[in-house]
Amino acid sequence: MAAARFGIPRLADQTTFEEAHSGAAAYLQSRLAEKDERLDTGFEIPIIDLAPSFSAVLTDRQTVADQIRKACTTSGFFYITNHGVSQVARSGILEQSKRFYDELSLQHREELHIRKSKLGLGWEPSEYTSIAGDQERKEGFNFAYEEALDPTGGDGLYQNLDGTKYCGNLWPRETDLPGFHAVVKEYYGAVLNLARHLFQLFALSLNLPETFFDSMTTHPGGIARLLYYPPPRRAQPQPSSDEQIGLGAHSDYECFTLLLTSSTPGLEILKPSGKWHIAAHEPDAFIVNVADFLMRWTNGLYKSTVHRVVNRSTEARYSVPFFFSVNYDTVVETLPTCLKEGEVSKWKPIRAGEYILERLNATTKNASGFMDNDDIHEKHTDRTDH
Repeated sequence: MAAARFGIPRLADQTTFEEAHSGAAAYLQSRLAEKDERLDTGFEIPIIDLAPSFSAVLTDRQTVADQIRKACTTSGFFYITNHGVSQVARSGILEQSKRFYDELSLQHREELHIRKSKLGLGWEPSEYTSIAGDQERKEGFNFAYEEALDPTGGDGLYQNLDGTKYCGNLWPRETDLPGFHAVVKEYYGAVLNLARHLFQLFALSLNLPETFFDSMTTHPGGIARLLYYPPPRRAQPQPSSDEQIGLGAHSDYECFTLLLTSSTPGLEILKPSGKWHIAAHEPDAFIVNVADFLMRWTNGLYKSTVHRVVNRSTEARYSVPFFFSVNYDTVVETLPTCLKEGEVSKWKPIRAGEYILERLNATTKNASGFMDNDDIHEKHTDRTDH
């Protein structure tokens, strides 16, 4: 069993389990059921220039934070430019993504299969997971935070999603894919720095001290994916009922997502009318979207908007989402400043790492997810600290 093998000190409580499964499913269905075209008025994915946010002048930083707040309370998505991640790092990680699928043999990818991971890390073939029950056409390579990838060196307190301490990443051997790890490390460090900077802007956007979230991101969760979406088997230029889905409709689990993509479009964002907005490719920009933790912290003020991926082109699509979380031992609950007098929170407190792990488990075609049945039974019957 998991606790016996790894000595896990605490296991997922029932509230976190229920919120990650039935709660998340209910939220998704409620968003998919919305059909109010009037609320589409003014729907946009704004482009926000981050350059002033690096200024030493607080009012400059606050100006950017105010733009972020507007985006987060409307569409829940925005582009960022002048973000400080170099062209070399960005083009490098996209090239390594292509190399992973073009040059790494199926045999070597099988050695990295996520069925060998308790944490959802490694190579993910199309048939192994489905985020929303759809027949998805994608492959992924998933990796998570390591102190060796953190430019700060970390604080020595990082824990995996399940509370364990071992290094869970599964990397290709250097002889199998020369130079891969070095490029990944450079990119990961750059986006980690950017994510921490963005979190300070999110704090300002909520009228909180700029450093409010800093203590929660000293050993943060940060899962990245190298995703490959093949061209569709048939032309599908517009949304239709028989589309070939790359990644099914979902909201992201963590605080926010930083998305880098190749020039092939694919991201589609659900509007209040129930129609899909096809996000344009903006060269040199990242796409940022609010995820569940920020929505829960703000009691729904910030929108964790449902989205999906459909490759409608004749070219392969590559993307690199970076899902930024807080330290996995953090309890996420509505901020008092986001509750009006007498208002009750819409969401219950959850444990960050355990919530993400349960959401990941729910995506596997095997109902027991990344953990076997004994592990799951133990998680919800042998708890002693709740």
